[in-house]
Amino acid sequence: MRLLTETFTLSNGIGIPKVGLGTWQMSPEEAYKSTKFALENGYRHIDTAVSYQNQQSVGEALKDSGVNREEVFITTKIPGEVKTYEEAKEKIEQSLREIDVDYIDLMLIHAPRPWNVMSERPIQNHYYDENADVWRAMVEAFEAGQLKSIGVSNFSIDDLEHLMETTQVAPHVNQVIYHIGKTDEELLAFCQQHNILLEGYSPIATGRLLGNEEIEKIANKYGKSIPQISIRYLLEKDILPLPKSVHEEYILQNADLDFTIEAEDMAYLDSL
Repeated sequence: MRLLTETFTLSNGIGIPKVGLGTWQMSPEEAYKSTKFALENGYRHIDTAVSYQNQQSVGEALKDSGVNREEVFITTKIPGEVKTYEEAKEKIEQSLREIDVDYIDLMLIHAPRPWNVMSERPIQNHYYDENADVWRAMVEAFEAGQLKSIGVSNFSIDDLEHLMETTQVAPHVNQVIYHIGKTDEELLAFCQQHNILLEGYSPIATGRLLGNEEIEKIANKYGKSIPQISIRYLLEKDILPLPKSVHEEYILQNADLDFTIEAEDMAYLDSL
């Protein structure tokens, strides 16, 4: 599982492990067990969030794993509902306190708008100014060393452009849902053009790709599972995947990615 030790380099020069363990929809107990097992078996990148309510469990697992803090890349997120400078500062302090660390490797704005209006069309309020206020608090924490990197999640090109107009510190990362059958080549190209690393959560579509006959044909060709093909698909596009599992067997399998997908098979997967 060589890939667990490989990194992408963010625009600020920091290395981020190419595969992370996602903890979305994990209970505190599940997050503790999964994080501890993953760290003990080579993972060095854990993704959590204030709204997941399992930050403290991730921090406890880090300590109990015996892995040095400096070796582990921890990502967490300011809730999408937080849209003021003061609230953002509070959430940064809360994360440092709950994870019980001196710094966080990557902090993201979890969403450009509160979750209850994220699917609203047409968009009534883009929260451009509010996101700039949250970003200002994050930049201050970044410059103070509390946050080693900062970024966003679920931001469109429009959201990114407006945020970048307000700051000299562009996002290092944009984390979005990305999987076979749900891709966004325009967003990917924009992020790569501006040296923003795209991370993909739910690379197996929260399990909906399992049993897919078209992907299974490719998986059989390589002697791999559908999840392994789905996760590797993102890596072939230089997207950082964040697979989530609470099962030890799958946590190991999801990191067994030391193979490449041929161009013709990538084109086929792109077409699905």
